[in-house]
Amino acid sequence: MRRIRIQLRAELMLLARNGEQLLLTLVIPVLLLGFFGSVDVLESADIQFLTPGILAIAIMSSSMVSLGIATGFERSYLVLKRLGATPLTRNELVIAKILSVFTVQLIQTIILLSLGLALGWQPGGSTWPLAIVVVLFGTSAFAGIGLILAGQLRAEINLAAQNGLYLVLLLLGGMVIPRDSLPDFMGNAVRGLPSTALADLLRSTLNGDPTGLVVPCAVLAAWGIIAPAIAARRFRWS
Repeated sequence: MRRIRIQLRAELMLLARNGEQLLLTLVIPVLLLGFFGSVDVLESADIQFLTPGILAIAIMSSSMVSLGIATGFERSYLVLKRLGATPLTRNELVIAKILSVFTVQLIQTIILLSLGLALGWQPGGSTWPLAIVVVLFGTSAFAGIGLILAGQLRAEINLAAQNGLYLVLLLLGGMVIPRDSLPDFMGNAVRGLPSTALADLLRSTLNGDPTGLVVPCAVLAAWGIIAPAIAARRFRWS
């Protein structure tokens, strides 16, 4: 546990010094929500739909793309090889990285939901505290996916793979484009994606619609447990 705390502190310090990573993590989702919540560009640009959807995008961006790319270059520059010579295990490295992103996600969630409230978003029901658990599992799922790629691929290939996967999950995950607008066969198929499960659960918990949660809960929980486990098992220090 002590090694995880030390590595978590190091991860947070590195994140605080990385201006580009903070831009992707904090500023871009705020700009997206502010823009699409203020202008009538998309048919789905309803603030009740957009606020949880943009939060889901922020979680995916930070947990998978930002963390995955940064870890890939750390591995390429042999930073992680030096860590591998310490008592820190691969499991502890993965846990520390997930916790560092989750810490940032809590701050990001407060900022985005505050902006959503200013734009007219109205939380509903009493299930909104469950959104914290959803954020944790979403962070774990996407961080696990990002670390699987970062721990296996060369930095340049990893960069392309992270961005390509991000685009696919963004378009098919129901974050800004409703799943109802997809063909029926595709709409059913994407229910197994972590992006779809995360967006559905955030809308259900934040907007107070606790119906139909069984499938997305099972999907997100499975991704949130299995992906980090695979990442820890398959991760290569160099």
